[in-house]
Amino acid sequence: MLCCLIEDEMSLQEFQQRVGCVITHVDEIMQQEIRPLLAVDIIEQLHRQFALLSGGRGKDGAPIITFPEYSGFGDLVAEDFQNVVTYLTSIPSLDVASIGFVIIIDRRRDKWSSVKASLTRIAGAFPGNLQLVLVLRPSRFFQRAIADIGMKLHRDDFKMKVPIVMLNSLSDLYGYVDKGQLTCELGGNLDYCHSQWIHRRTAIENFAVTVKTTAQMLQKFGIDLAETELPNDVQCTKDLLTTHTEKHDKLKDELKLAMKQGITLLGCIKEQAAKSENHQLNPDEMENHITVERLLAQLDETENAFEQFWSKHHLKLEQCLQFRHFEHDFREVKVSLDSLMATLTALSDIGDCVTLVDMLLKDLKTLEEKAQESLEKAQLHALHGDQLIQSNHYSVDSIRPKCVELRRICDDFTNEAQKKYDVLSKSRQIHKGIDKVNQWCESGVYLLASQAVDKCQSQEGAEAALQDIEKFLETAKENQLSDLKNIHNQYELVLNIEVKANVQKALKRLDDVQEMFEKRQVSLKKLSAKQTRPVQPVAPRPESSPKRPAPHKTPKTTCAAPALSRRISENSSATKQPTEAELAKRKNVSRKVKGSLKIEVMHEASQGGSSHVLVTNETEESLSNRRRHIMNELIETERLYVEELQSIMEGYAAELDNTELSPLIPAALENKKDVLFGNLPEIYEFHNRTFFKELENCMERPELVGTCFLKRKEELQIYEKYCQNKPRSEALWRQCGDSLFFQECQKKLDHKLSLDAYLLKPVQRITKYQLMVKEMLKCSKNQEGTAELEEALATMLDIIKSVNDSMHQIAITGFEGNLSELGKLLMQGSFNVWTDHKKGHSKVKDLARFKPMQRHLFLYNKMLLFCKKREETTDGHEKPSASYSFKHSLKMSAVGITENVKGDIKKFEVWYNGREEVYIIQAPSMDVKNMWVSEIRKVLTGQLEACREASQLHQKITENVYHAPMRNMRKMALRQSDSSSPETGFRRSNPSPNMRQKRADASATNNPDHNGYLARKRFTLQGLSNRRSLPSAEAPSKETDVTRRFSVASSISVSATSRTKGPPSTNVRKTKRHEIKSDPTPFGYEDTLRGAIPAASRHKGTTGTDSAVPRSTSQPGWTQRCLPSMDTEDFETIHSSAEELSNSSDGEDESSNKNDHDRFRVQLTYESRTAQDLSLESGDLVQFLEEAEDGH
Repeated sequence: MLCCLIEDEMSLQEFQQRVGCVITHVDEIMQQEIRPLLAVDIIEQLHRQFALLSGGRGKDGAPIITFPEYSGFGDLVAEDFQNVVTYLTSIPSLDVASIGFVIIIDRRRDKWSSVKASLTRIAGAFPGNLQLVLVLRPSRFFQRAIADIGMKLHRDDFKMKVPIVMLNSLSDLYGYVDKGQLTCELGGNLDYCHSQWIHRRTAIENFAVTVKTTAQMLQKFGIDLAETELPNDVQCTKDLLTTHTEKHDKLKDELKLAMKQGITLLGCIKEQAAKSENHQLNPDEMENHITVERLLAQLDETENAFEQFWSKHHLKLEQCLQFRHFEHDFREVKVSLDSLMATLTALSDIGDCVTLVDMLLKDLKTLEEKAQESLEKAQLHALHGDQLIQSNHYSVDSIRPKCVELRRICDDFTNEAQKKYDVLSKSRQIHKGIDKVNQWCESGVYLLASQAVDKCQSQEGAEAALQDIEKFLETAKENQLSDLKNIHNQYELVLNIEVKANVQKALKRLDDVQEMFEKRQVSLKKLSAKQTRPVQPVAPRPESSPKRPAPHKTPKTTCAAPALSRRISENSSATKQPTEAELAKRKNVSRKVKGSLKIEVMHEASQGGSSHVLVTNETEESLSNRRRHIMNELIETERLYVEELQSIMEGYAAELDNTELSPLIPAALENKKDVLFGNLPEIYEFHNRTFFKELENCMERPELVGTCFLKRKEELQIYEKYCQNKPRSEALWRQCGDSLFFQECQKKLDHKLSLDAYLLKPVQRITKYQLMVKEMLKCSKNQEGTAELEEALATMLDIIKSVNDSMHQIAITGFEGNLSELGKLLMQGSFNVWTDHKKGHSKVKDLARFKPMQRHLFLYNKMLLFCKKREETTDGHEKPSASYSFKHSLKMSAVGITENVKGDIKKFEVWYNGREEVYIIQAPSMDVKNMWVSEIRKVLTGQLEACREASQLHQKITENVYHAPMRNMRKMALRQSDSSSPETGFRRSNPSPNMRQKRADASATNNPDHNGYLARKRFTLQGLSNRRSLPSAEAPSKETDVTRRFSVASSISVSATSRTKGPPSTNVRKTKRHEIKSDPTPFGYEDTLRGAIPAASRHKGTTGTDSAVPRSTSQPGWTQRCLPSMDTEDFETIHSSAEELSNSSDGEDESSNKNDHDRFRVQLTYESRTAQDLSLESGDLVQFLEEAEDGH
């Protein structure tokens, strides 16, 4: 920069020097020192023509000044004479003037007095050097004589050092001066016109003045340009460049005009010589010609110097303008890159699952794509700066650092983005490894739980189970599960505490599951090494059966987890029941295989732990500090959140009512304030007046913050309404977001982000609370308020899930009913669905779909909706919105569920009205399937409990009511048989507890041979009696996988062996399969129950008590507790909890030699009879369900 300034100063000095030389040369040309006057100054005296410079020369080249005859010469003012003579003597060049002047005084027609006066004035006032004075004396005789005498007498008075020659005639004159150097008045032939001479002298002098004035103007303009300070912005630089260019153009015009003037003058001089071929310019004319040429040369020199200076100055101005543009673009690009860098830096999360990491990677990719344009612009701008530097820009020292800065920012952004990408890729790899480990562990636990213990009693079964385990263990190597530890060690520096904890938990779980497999392998190898003897089942002694504790209920979360995995990952205190532990301790060696399975699963649960267990060596003081830190962060973020909500309400919502800004409000926003902001005022009032203050009150006791969330969990539901309105708000914003109204409001608030970013704050805030509570819970174990924190975490997760589900619920279209009447929305998700239907009494597929239907299911307390998801693009928005077109629905009161379907572990069945309609549903993953099955099971179990309470109440009311005759009962049973389940059996009223106990004892010893069949466990509700079906002797069960069924579709009844008055029509004994059924709507069978329940006390049986059928499991070999009553213990024996890992047909089979005092195995048989053989008594209730294959 300093070099450039020195260069500019040197240019100015050079320009001034050159222009100064031009001015000096002009003065020299015009002999300004000796000729202060110009012709224009004495133009009047020159026109008197009393003295003239004709241009003639003496013999030695001396210039000739002629004093022609002038009658008023004596009257001339001395000053006028002095000025004219001085001017004339200054015209010849100094060289010529140094020779001396020849003066010719023509007084031929005058008197001696005139001669005397002329000589006196010349002698006294002639400024030049005299060579010779020639006087033409008066021609008249008398005056001549007087002149001769006078001359002799007064010669000394004239004081002239040069000779004065008195001439009598012109011929005498020719002897001194050549005739050609004399004018025609003196008899010579010198062409001279006095007026023309005056005009030419005036033109030459004017031209000289013009050249000098122009040079001075250019000199001053150059000084002004050099002293001008360069502006600091683009517009001022443009204005300055325009102003200077206009001045330059104006001076350029002046130069052109002066040049034209000089050329014209030179042409006039040359024209004089061109009048005749022999005409030559006299010395004075030649002198004029040379003078004009010299002046033109000086003018040209001035123009050249000015143009050179201007070109440098103009280049500097252009470079200044380029630099200002460069600075402006640099600031814009830097602001853009800084904003992108800030956004990139804000992406500090590494995710807690693969899905979130994929979302973060997608956001990172979107940000990189968005930044690509700015990065390219920055690189081009840096290249432009390099070009400016290469072009010798005067501001190199300022441009080079900016180019370096741009490249540094681009490199920093690129490196940071790559670093983020690497971290997220590593995080994704770790989370994927965690998911693999968890999935493998879940599959392993499921495999262990699904291995039938009775099959493992044989050598072949044990070997097959051992092969399954070994094959499964090989998948651990294929999935490279052991790599998770290496990945964790390799990427440990980039992981946060939570991810590290998840990795440690997954590795711990992997070790535990592998240890379980090792134990199972040891047990199976022992079994496969020896041949086990068959064990005969023995009925246990009738002892009191401990009630099974209610399943532990864990809070629902938004993350899908399989039922089995959820039980394993919970606290051991919640899953490991004391009664089961005591039972496990009392088991003997003959039952060790089954016992081992149960213990291993529970060990996994205890080792896996809960997500809330914090294994740390931190001191209580450090934990207390962490709690205070988390609480401070929660309060500070809450304060900031409230301030942001307040700015929205005051800076945007309130301004909609401002009359000054009403012209700026777009038409699309009129009367739509509630659509744009939703219930944001309600949210602001709640947080500002209530929630924020309550959080501040917990500053000293952070561990008690959970009570705030529990106390305000109802108020926090207001976010559901806000999120439901969010799509409408976003659509309205897309219409009018670019209006001047919002720009003006944003400018007043000095917000960097637009309103739509702040309207997203509530959605972001409600999802952050659970993270804060989770962190507080981690460092608040065994503290006061821990239980409240756990409940608060579950509450916040449930609120988030409710908000998320409600967003999908509002998109349901085509449903004619009221969704609010269906109860709470429990689950929603997309599945593949196949449908099977039954026609008549045979199982056929009605329009079976080999290609699945894509359906989005919504599970409510009272109904299951099937919808079709549709993607719709509205208003040209780039993100399509989903809608759900309603197809059909199932009432949950008539729904049954089969948890496992052969062929695909991700499928389960939902059936309707006794399997008249069967829907095979394929979940996207085992996690989703288990969560849905668990939720549906909870709904059905809840209805079962409600049914039990209703049946108890109804039994008390109708205990002594008179019942209708048997004939009416039989007609009703025949009417109900048209719409009954396809299962074969008869319904009887519920026997008393004593009678059921006797029947159970008799049935336990009836037919012990059938102990190898597997069956399905089915759970139904449609009456007030219980029954279990047994496998048919003609068709052994082909079920090989664990299958559980739950339903709320048929009645609770106990099927019994039919009694007949005569001998049976056939001796073929057939074992029929029965099922347990119950009814959540017992009042639908009010007439039947009115006669059925009292009749139970009078019933004697048709074949004796030995043939009574107790309530039992549906497969041989099932160990079951005895059933003291229908209304309490009956329901407790129905295993519906997901904690029973072996509740299915395979898992529940135990060795027949178990010596369990509170369980027994029962198998029922009956003889096929005709309808005529059926003997009934008054009060008996019979319902015909289905004919046998032979028509009976």
